[in-house]
Amino acid sequence: MKKITTFLLTSLVIQSIGAQSFIQAYKNRADMVTQANITANLQEFGNLGIKTTGSQANNNTLTWIKNKYTSYGYSASQIVESSFTYGSSSSKNLIITKTGTLYPNKYVIICGHYDTINGPGVNDNGSGTSIILEAARILKDVPTEYSIKFIHFSGEEQGLVGSSHYVNNVVYQGGVRKLDIKLVFNLDQVGGVKGNNNNTVYCDEDQGGVSSNNAASAAVTQQLRNCTTLYSPLQTAVDPAERTDYIPFEKKGEVITGFYERIESPYPHTNKDTFANVDPVYVYNIGKAAVGALQHFATASVSSANKQTPTNTLEDVKIYPNPANDILHVELPSPTTNFSFEMTNLVGRSLLKTNNETKIDVSTLQKGMYIGILKVGDQTLVKNILIDR
Repeated sequence: MKKITTFLLTSLVIQSIGAQSFIQAYKNRADMVTQANITANLQEFGNLGIKTTGSQANNNTLTWIKNKYTSYGYSASQIVESSFTYGSSSSKNLIITKTGTLYPNKYVIICGHYDTINGPGVNDNGSGTSIILEAARILKDVPTEYSIKFIHFSGEEQGLVGSSHYVNNVVYQGGVRKLDIKLVFNLDQVGGVKGNNNNTVYCDEDQGGVSSNNAASAAVTQQLRNCTTLYSPLQTAVDPAERTDYIPFEKKGEVITGFYERIESPYPHTNKDTFANVDPVYVYNIGKAAVGALQHFATASVSSANKQTPTNTLEDVKIYPNPANDILHVELPSPTTNFSFEMTNLVGRSLLKTNNETKIDVSTLQKGMYIGILKVGDQTLVKNILIDR
């Protein structure tokens, strides 16, 4: 991806959304990202050469990525190769699906491209590819309420060809929406430059295109910023979304966010986009942030391999159905008689509030995205709630 302009931005929407609760199990898994794996992935990606869409190196890279998923234990039925043509060439997107426990037909997509141009593309986009692989490895056997699709697109450098094909032929078929997407989380060019003080990552926010999804993107981008702070040492800033694989989704009205390096490297799209010119520690830290955020977006289990981590926490609460119609249910892990639940719009205005009610009438709310805030004692749980009728 080559960005033309980047800005440090703030918004009233961003400032009004509360932070997520820290979850020890999420942190434990974020800490399972290893520098050794990130470094090995970056080096192996670089060694595969210039991965121009349709080239043999491009095909070899697809096979390399696919073999990684097989080694993690993903089954053949979870791995799909989706072919598309570009001019006289053909290439493939790779889609791996992990099925959710509560909402198996609603998807969190984490994606990035693996094709390159004029160089091996270790930053653009071996960095995003390496992080997606680590997230898939770590979360393979972790239950999540929402399904996750790990997607590796080709054809990005030729104009988002692979992601456009996916949106127009898989997400939509004959103009009919076939895939229910909660959000799209894209990683592109997050390698930094070796020697820079790479302590900040851009979180991409939709500020153009289809304006109806801007507020929802602002909300999830703020959640991405919160998770980055909770589960990595990085600072965050906001960048307007542009010119990478979430854009075809955005044009169809989907909610998008993503990561992009704060200090832009001059090396992408050149033969100097090599392992020697990226900052592997920066990629590692962004990997930790991505694993933490992906767990939040997909609502991962709070059970942890660490036996000292309590499993009966506020994050065991179930709020369903989501999307909701007229009634929303709050299911607590143990009997509780002192809690409150509030629904606000995306700019923080309170629309309803209840005390000690597990069956909540939301029939007065219009169709759209809201923020649900559950408070039990000094604990707070924040979730996106979609009203759809």
